[in-house]
Amino acid sequence: MSVLSSLAERMAQPGTKFAAWGGLPFATIAAQLARLPFEAVALDMQHGLYDFAELARAITLVTAAGKPAIVRVPVGEFQTASRALDAGASAIIAPMVNTVEDARRLVSFTKFPPVGDRSWGPHGAITLSGLSMGDYLAKANGFTLVLAMVETREAIAAVDDILAVAGIDGIFVGPADTSIALSNGARVDPLHKDVDEAFAHVLKRARAAKKYMGAFAGSGERAKQHAGDGFDLVTVGSDTLYLRAGAEQMLKVARGG
Repeated sequence: MSVLSSLAERMAQPGTKFAAWGGLPFATIAAQLARLPFEAVALDMQHGLYDFAELARAITLVTAAGKPAIVRVPVGEFQTASRALDAGASAIIAPMVNTVEDARRLVSFTKFPPVGDRSWGPHGAITLSGLSMGDYLAKANGFTLVLAMVETREAIAAVDDILAVAGIDGIFVGPADTSIALSNGARVDPLHKDVDEAFAHVLKRARAAKKYMGAFAGSGERAKQHAGDGFDLVTVGSDTLYLRAGAEQMLKVARGG
């Protein structure tokens, strides 16, 4: 089993897979997270601070540690998704996929023909996978996962059509943007009941389409809830949250707390 294909192979098995989440632009941090018992490490280019050069280094170090790398690309930058796959990412999370046309354009950049129109140039991925060029071309569409983020009213309304697009492997939900969208900009409350109801609806539609469901969780407690609900992939917290929680706990102990 190649590290690059391991996420798709694990996702096909029952149970929730937990991933770390990183936005601090240092490949060494991602490498440290990869050595913890997460199933994968997600690298955030949307709200995180990664540029492409550091992203490529992080993908290499995460893969060298034996874990698959997931990349969340910036909004609408589907060409960056293609480059991330070329560098060796095992999965793409694309934010703000609101329409069928968005989903089709995403697939066009992330799947090779006949499913999409991804351009050839996966030199980093071939090196990290250990596959020949021919084997990579034959297998990549199956093991590189493409997850469309559904986090607006428009996207939730179109979720069945988005899921029906060939090459979309699943849905990923973001609680903060969902809460803002559902409240028409009145609040940011990732734990609001409206968010839970929307997630339950999207999960049901993903199950009906026999595709994956993933989510960002801001805490271990929220991650446990999503796992209990049957989500396939859950990202637990983030590198900044891990850093803060660890520092606070150590300081509390040092002060006798």
